[in-house]
Amino acid sequence: MRFSCSLLLSLLLCVPVLGQPDGDVFDEHFSDSTLRVDYLFSGTNRTSHIALSRLSETAGWYGRRHNLDRLPLQGNGQLMMLDASTGDTLYCHSFSTLFQEWQETEEAQRVEKSFENTFVLPRPREVVELVCQLRDTHGKVVAQLRHRVDPADILIRDRSNEEQTPWKYLRKGGDSRECIDVAFVAEGFRESEMQDFLQVCDSSIMALAAHEPFRSMIDRFNFVAVMPPSVDSGVSIPHLGVWHDTPLASSFDTFYSNRYLTTLHLQRLYDLMTGIPFEHFIILANTEEYGGGGIYNSYNMASAKCPRSRYEVIVHEFGHSFGGLGDEYAYDAQAETMYPADTEPWEPNLTTLVDFASKWQDMLPEGTTVPTQPDGKELTSKVGVYEGGGYQLKGVYRPAQECRMKVNEVEEFCPVCQRALKRLIDFYTR
Repeated sequence: MRFSCSLLLSLLLCVPVLGQPDGDVFDEHFSDSTLRVDYLFSGTNRTSHIALSRLSETAGWYGRRHNLDRLPLQGNGQLMMLDASTGDTLYCHSFSTLFQEWQETEEAQRVEKSFENTFVLPRPREVVELVCQLRDTHGKVVAQLRHRVDPADILIRDRSNEEQTPWKYLRKGGDSRECIDVAFVAEGFRESEMQDFLQVCDSSIMALAAHEPFRSMIDRFNFVAVMPPSVDSGVSIPHLGVWHDTPLASSFDTFYSNRYLTTLHLQRLYDLMTGIPFEHFIILANTEEYGGGGIYNSYNMASAKCPRSRYEVIVHEFGHSFGGLGDEYAYDAQAETMYPADTEPWEPNLTTLVDFASKWQDMLPEGTTVPTQPDGKELTSKVGVYEGGGYQLKGVYRPAQECRMKVNEVEEFCPVCQRALKRLIDFYTR
């Protein structure tokens, strides 16, 4: 197997701390507090820059306390915390960003833009170095910022005593130390509309719990509702000339795509979450317009009042934002390739066959042809290697003829996506 330089760098950076149980390692290196790091990512289609914006901290840590120095998925970026004295990796985190999606657009060819990105880490007891990296479609590191963080720094703002956004538990599977905390965040709901928001939260949990592996592993999740009141009711829809004052200033028409609903204001989002247990976000927008978006280890946003959103978009986008799954559909025309033929995608449900053995080769029924020809059955999820995925008609392969990551009409994730999601849940909770 041939390793790229960027992959080798990651392996060198993610040197595990050996010889102690996970709990002992956490208590030795971290306090039960959260370090929040705000960055600005900027550039064009050809340039990428990372700048530190600010640091803050709050009481309580609600992320994982084991597998600290390991990554379940590579993502399009990585954040690593290194012991400043030994260079050992204490904590790893991977992610994707709207900035990197924007770099693939036509606009990025003619203007430079910046995007907010915020990450939460366990607060270290001693001085550490943070290494933030962004990668291109070949997995090559194209931007890196390395900086020291001293937990005793007087300019790290302690936000533990700030007033909290109204919130409540919706369903509690167990203690945050053993469960994954998912926060439903109200966007565009006035205070008088919060009961509607809570009803949508309940139906969204039911929608997730109707799909494997969430159905059989739902007790490993905690769900909370976060209820910032909005000045206006609804969210902004620029192509209709509608602009609203909402907590997250979310909007349709992201990158001029009518159905792409996102927020560019991640610092606002994390401000709203101060002191609230969370690891993953599902933002419910008060609109009947169909749309949404999901970014790996960032957030999932969906229309709250469009019936399709609750039972289709939320589940599909959670596959992105939580599971790191790639889209399995393809467009008729794709001018720019997001999945180069010489690079294996990091998403567990897509392959270019460069390293298919690392994907679902072991799940293929005996005698399966590669590529696999559709068998004519509607909505079948039989495992194979079907050409077309990651927005590309050629050169990228998906594991099933149809899957929840391809069409909304399918009742379940395909077996490959189910296994990938189960492995991720185990990673966070075992």
